[in-house]
Amino acid sequence: MDPVRCAWCSDDPLYQRYHDEEWGVPCRDADSLFEMLMLEGFQAGLSWITVLRKREHYRQVYRGFDIAFMANQSDEELQALLQDAGIIRNRLKVYGARRNARAWQRLCAEHDPVEWLWQFVGGQPLIRHAATLGEIPAQTAEAKAMSRALQKADFTFVGPTICYAFMQATGMAMDHTTDCHCYPALAGG
Repeated sequence: MDPVRCAWCSDDPLYQRYHDEEWGVPCRDADSLFEMLMLEGFQAGLSWITVLRKREHYRQVYRGFDIAFMANQSDEELQALLQDAGIIRNRLKVYGARRNARAWQRLCAEHDPVEWLWQFVGGQPLIRHAATLGEIPAQTAEAKAMSRALQKADFTFVGPTICYAFMQATGMAMDHTTDCHCYPALAGG
């Protein structure tokens, strides 16, 4: 019998693996945080499973989300990406990835990006003890603050809802519901 998972998690094995092994687990690796910030932006307006299914291809075309590679892509390279059915072919998102890589480079020149991002939750995961999905907000004050700071740093596709999804994905916010098999370990109990 499958373990109880958060109600948003479907029976898709890829989704279940993401839910069980990654979502809500504190991430303090700069490269992984950058990748997830990019993926959350790509997801805007789409379902998360769509992005998960394209994640490996994104890793290929962006050379493992190599920031220097992404920041230095030419307009011609971005135009070619728009023809690649393995990614989400939205012009604003494709060009936004280059912009975000450049913004990330500037952020890294001035700050430790891990500490900078985690500052919005005081350096520790915000643990919600929600019994149902209805108790989990789409955005929070912390996500709004992160969104404002990222936008000020010239990032795009970083609205408060995207920032909160990013916080959930990277364990800055632990929103597994109390009936979920992941909840006890991640809630500290």
